[in-house]
Amino acid sequence: MDDTTGTLDEALERIHVSGPERDGWLSNHAPMAVEALVRHGQASAVHRWLDRYGPKLEEMPVTGAPVTAWNWHEALGDPRRVADWTAYFERETARAPWRDVLAAWWPRLLPGIAAGATHPVIRVGHSVRTLLTGEETAPRVRELAHALGYWAARHQPLPALTPLGPAPSAAAALDLVPLVPDRSGGIRERFAQLTGFPEWPAHPGRGPAAHPGQGPAAPESAGPEPASAEAARSALRELVRASTHRYATHAHGEPIMLVHAATAPNAVLRTLPALPRELWAPSLRAAWAASAAVTASYAPREAAPVSASAGAAPDAGELFARAAAHGDDHTIKFTDTALDVGDALAFSAARRAIELNPPVF
Repeated sequence: MDDTTGTLDEALERIHVSGPERDGWLSNHAPMAVEALVRHGQASAVHRWLDRYGPKLEEMPVTGAPVTAWNWHEALGDPRRVADWTAYFERETARAPWRDVLAAWWPRLLPGIAAGATHPVIRVGHSVRTLLTGEETAPRVRELAHALGYWAARHQPLPALTPLGPAPSAAAALDLVPLVPDRSGGIRERFAQLTGFPEWPAHPGRGPAAHPGQGPAAPESAGPEPASAEAARSALRELVRASTHRYATHAHGEPIMLVHAATAPNAVLRTLPALPRELWAPSLRAAWAASAAVTASYAPREAAPVSASAGAAPDAGELFARAAAHGDDHTIKFTDTALDVGDALAFSAARRAIELNPPVF
């Protein structure tokens, strides 16, 4: 996809005067939503959507002390330094190819994949997809810098987790994720209650690595290492499909928050082609941890019947047009992921998001 209208670059320039969060911690979804709108033929709706969404946003915070190659460890995970981090990555992507910057920082940021309710990695995934499939314009490279800066500022590893035994498939693993007992708090309070996840994918004869949240090796911790980079990518596709399908039966629990169980691993999947292949297996581990953490925190205890329309053969363009007309940012992004999966149950899950989430327009 390349945006010959120039709409995406115009929209990103409008967005980049704003910070990545508002009201203290709510994520700025604008760059992710407008990328999906343009990609799926809804460029004409972008500026109208931004006119509606933009007043919610806040200006980018002022910078303080610069982040450098020597002091970045002390700034990692400090949300007060988000402008410093953004400026750092703007400098880095100006002096080196964006792929090199991404490859250097991806393994450093990966242990904190669940930070910011997974929004930073999702924003990176949308940005990388655009850079891989279209022209590498200045606003698009700058968007990657903003996304990486947000991730670095919000970086927060999950607690140490106990492997709970192998699961035969991604769908089975999601079904076996223990739900957190106390759901009275927000996402950080819920994540703090996580104690263990099923091991997936399971490969006999391979031992587990360190557990999530225990330093740089954390992304490889959710189970034994896949046999190859291609096996990791295949497993990641399976996870995206399973989590998208699961939304069709479990979205009634928390229809906004549960979209991230699918959109976070799909952001990782979209990023893989820009990464060295040795990072694919750790990326799978981190994606599984993120999807499982959201599932544990927000999934309902009981599934709902799949809609009778799940077996229909919907038109992808028409489905996304419905999501665009609905206007909710999470619904737009989830429908974008459902179109990547591309089967009838995924499309049914997207229709479920349109039904359950409050419309904007």
